[in-house]
Amino acid sequence: MHRIGYFLTDEFQVMALGTQSVFEFANVVAREPVYEVRNYSLGGGEVHSSQGVFVRTQAVGDGSEADSWMVSGVVDPTRRLIPKEELRFIHQANQLSRRTVGLCTGAFVLGEAGLLDGRRATTHWAYADALQRLCPEARIEADHIFIVDGPIWTSAGLTAAMDLALGMVEKDLGPEIATAVARVLVMNQRRTGGQSQQSAMLKLAPKSDRVQTALEYARKHLAQPIRVDDLARAANLSPRQFGRIFQAETGKSPAKAIEQLRLEAARTMIERGRHPLEVIARETGFRDRGHLREVLVRECGVSPQSLRREARGDA
Repeated sequence: MHRIGYFLTDEFQVMALGTQSVFEFANVVAREPVYEVRNYSLGGGEVHSSQGVFVRTQAVGDGSEADSWMVSGVVDPTRRLIPKEELRFIHQANQLSRRTVGLCTGAFVLGEAGLLDGRRATTHWAYADALQRLCPEARIEADHIFIVDGPIWTSAGLTAAMDLALGMVEKDLGPEIATAVARVLVMNQRRTGGQSQQSAMLKLAPKSDRVQTALEYARKHLAQPIRVDDLARAANLSPRQFGRIFQAETGKSPAKAIEQLRLEAARTMIERGRHPLEVIARETGFRDRGHLREVLVRECGVSPQSLRREARGDA
């Protein structure tokens, strides 16, 4: 049995508790109680979230043995003074457990406890610079969903913690169980740790349903040649109208937007490491592996081989 301990403090982000559903449904999918989840705090009793919801907790030290400690964050970690007793507990818990996890801005607690020194880590993009200043000996990578560096796991903001929890399930129980859990939770896709915190669709930020529909059409047909006429037809607009509206709403040409969608899909396939680069290039609409490499280096500053090696290191 894997014992998961959630360490909560007053004003914790309530989204941290959402990750418990991943372990709950891992038990359902596995058809046995693989995970035991408990909530802890320094003194026990009721702990209030940033939304005012309270959670009953056990006091640490009161049978608080866990294989993995999930450390919650707060909305603004730069305004919180972390008590010394909390840091002592986190440091001790890390020595006695298999994993210590900083959920979103929970990475600040790990950093203050000295657990990030010499390691790679991430947090919510809005506080990445502040975490780097707090932990000058760490390598804070602001554009990752989650990062695994030895026994230390850290995630980006909010929903990225769900991806991290799925990564834990995959590590413990295998990819089939993790994928089944994601399907039960109706997650649109399983995001690997190396993916960007901001998706291409989110960055484009279309304002109308018509442009959104055109982008969805493009994402579903990446392996095929996609013309502006095809996108205009999906949006029920003339090509001229579509081009004007698309540029006004996204700030990009349709060709550039499609390239970004293709690149994001290719990065995901490269990081998962299940297909040769020739297959990935073909499935995501690039001419060949050379074209894929050219665009990846130009836009992301990294080669496909380096991206795959980094993803394997995170795994």
